[in-house]
Amino acid sequence: MKKYISKLHYITQDLPNLTHTEQVQMACEGGANWIQYRCFSKPDDEMLEELHPIATICDDWGATLIVTDHVHLVPLADIQGVHIEDIDADITLVRNQLGDAKTIGVSAVNLDQIKKHIANGADYIGCGPFAHTDTKPNDFPLWGFDGYKSTVEALKHGGYTLPIIAVGGIKNEDVVALMETGVDGIAVSAAINLSDNIVEAYSEMHRLVY
Repeated sequence: MKKYISKLHYITQDLPNLTHTEQVQMACEGGANWIQYRCFSKPDDEMLEELHPIATICDDWGATLIVTDHVHLVPLADIQGVHIEDIDADITLVRNQLGDAKTIGVSAVNLDQIKKHIANGADYIGCGPFAHTDTKPNDFPLWGFDGYKSTVEALKHGGYTLPIIAVGGIKNEDVVALMETGVDGIAVSAAINLSDNIVEAYSEMHRLVY
């Protein structure tokens, strides 16, 4: 079942001065239609205390709500899906747990992983990192523009059509060239969340993507 996948995935993050709920409210005011809640600093009950009002905000603005990794929380709130950051995860197990109606995204750092996740039933793939990122530190090779272009071409040659989302250290000045590589969209966190005005920053990023 093919699902709608946004071209711009907005990802919340743990910040000292803004709650996840406040981040979501401002992103939606800026036009966000895809919210990925990414929190690893709180126990389940505290995350659910945030997710319920976040789900209400998303409903009010018509935004899709995705939660990072915490598959067990999806049935407990009005959440439309999950993004799995474990590049070696078996997505068939997640699909069996959540069913066909929920959206499942998964991270990948190379072409073989992308093909595996597609075969196992993912709805979209988050690929990267594009550039250095402090939000999710890792030692994976950076993709750059050429990495996405060659990957998209290889997938098309193989007959694959699943949405490919670029992620990792993406800034405003990268967006136009990234979209020209053929990716289906981008995922952004710090470039928006660490700006002076999340509403305006999201709105500008949306303009560049679309």
